[in-house]
Amino acid sequence: MADHNTLSDDISRRIDALTARSSLTRERIIEDALSHGRSLAWQEKWIAGVQEGIEDADNGRFASEEEIAAVLNKYSQA
Repeated sequence: MADHNTLSDDISRRIDALTARSSLTRERIIEDALSHGRSLAWQEKWIAGVQEGIEDADNGRFASEEEIAAVLNKYSQA
């Protein structure tokens, strides 16, 4: 009988890469994919975006007060 808990090498490698780049466990990544529809591709993109934002913040790259006001004004007029 086949083991239903076996993942392909590619999927397992991608999950391992996500755990290394985040504070998430393998179980949490798999649960998010199955229970919340967050595919591995979605999770990989999300983690990359978070890491990019952290790097920007670490390097002092933030939105200016004017840029924030422009976005808030854009959506408050809707």
